Amino acid sequence: QVHVVESGGGLVQPGGSLRLSCAASGSIFTMYLMGWYRQAPGKQRELVATIVDTGNTNYADSVKSRFTISRGTVKNTVYLQMNSLKPEDTAVYYCKVRVSLTSSNYWGQGTQVTVSS
Repeated sequence: QVHVVESGGGLVQPGGSLRLSCAASGSIFTMYLMGWYRQAPGKQRELVATIVDTGNTNYADSVKSRFTISRGTVKNTVYLQMNSLKPEDTAVYYCKVRVSLTSSNYWGQGTQVTVSS
């Protein structure tokens, strides 16, 4: 199995920045996709950003030009740099890991991001 842990959430003022980290461990021999999703109160979980083995990235329209996803130099890690944060970015942010095209998705426990003055 694969264990996924996020960190870096917290309270930040509008216009501020935050950097989320995700680390995957366990039975990992390949890595296809790592990504970030979020779920706001009363809303469904939605895609924020993903990065695949080729390096290609995909972003939700609402975060393009503000958020950047990147893989870390440490094995099986991924980051989400969030700039120009808005109150509507408030949500629990989850890291998702998919080790191959045919594997299941593995999810972290989530980290709370609150954007408020």
